[in-house]
Amino acid sequence: MERRQLIKHSAFAVAAFAFSKNLFAIQEERGMPNSFEGSNGGIIKLGSNENPHGPAESAKKAMIDAVIISNRYQFDTNAQLREAIGKLTGHSKDNILLGAGSSELLGVVTSWTAYKKGNIVASEPTFKVWLPAARKLGLPTKLVPLTASKHNDLNALASGMDADTKMVYLCNPNNPTGTVSPKTELEAFVKKVSSKTVLLLDEAYTDYYDSPSMAHMVNDNPNLIIAKTFSKTYGMAGARVGYVLAHPDTIKELSSFMAWANAGPSAVSMKGALGVINDKAFIDYVKSENIKAKAILYKGFDDLGIKYIESFTSFVYFDTKPYPKNIPAVLQASNIVGARPFEDNSTWLRISIGTVQEMTKVVEALKAGAAKA
Repeated sequence: MERRQLIKHSAFAVAAFAFSKNLFAIQEERGMPNSFEGSNGGIIKLGSNENPHGPAESAKKAMIDAVIISNRYQFDTNAQLREAIGKLTGHSKDNILLGAGSSELLGVVTSWTAYKKGNIVASEPTFKVWLPAARKLGLPTKLVPLTASKHNDLNALASGMDADTKMVYLCNPNNPTGTVSPKTELEAFVKKVSSKTVLLLDEAYTDYYDSPSMAHMVNDNPNLIIAKTFSKTYGMAGARVGYVLAHPDTIKELSSFMAWANAGPSAVSMKGALGVINDKAFIDYVKSENIKAKAILYKGFDDLGIKYIESFTSFVYFDTKPYPKNIPAVLQASNIVGARPFEDNSTWLRISIGTVQEMTKVVEALKAGAAKA
């Protein structure tokens, strides 16, 4: 690589690192009160879509055993994890780039896109952890409203592109709404968009209901990048392990925007991911418990006349309009935090799904609050 090109790449890498601490700025603005941060202390936290059942015993044992090797660089473990992911998704390790959670990689893709100049098209609302960095890197972002049913408007997203669009971001299932696009429509959208520009498809929540993944399309499509994570069904949000699937040529391009490709996750984190990746019993348990806990919340909402969207994820989007009190305040009075807005001037909130016991307490608090109105 020429020196001038190297300097440009380095500048963007430094920028990405500098902005990484601000990646969660938008989420934190509407997040939980600072007084509730830290240890649980009896607080039920339902704001970050964390798996309330993880990490699995298989992951915990692997992570504990890995502490003793944390003094060594984990080149072999890195390759092993990419190979294990490839077996799961039907790819080679050359299709996979690891990061400290998928959020780090969303930032890398954003930096790579900014290097090419242009704009990004995305839904509104959606998961926008990458947005602050995009704006600071000079990337205008066109935000396209959802449909009336709170689904990603695939036609409008495609129509929102222009000659300067360098990336379209799509979260499917969408966060915060929990809606999913049908497979045939999604495949058509992928083909249409990626024929013109890069499509970054965030599939953080596909595992909960086996929602359609477009992973089978990356080998023949250099413009398709799929972000995945071990934070959700695998219960490793704090361990920070994520990855992107893409064409090997695209992986090489993205790797050049990292100071050290695939070095984001620690030895402990990667061993934990290797420990849980084939733990089908744990994943089945997580999915089953999520459905049970969600059913309790749905029933409570039905009893209270609260409209909600049936979710394909570990959270639910609901309309507070008919409820007589401020729902976040009512829940906070019962040591429950996390219900929060994602749209300006809207009565819709998102709440994460906890355990069966936790969601029972949520419903009890809401019914008690309504009774006192």
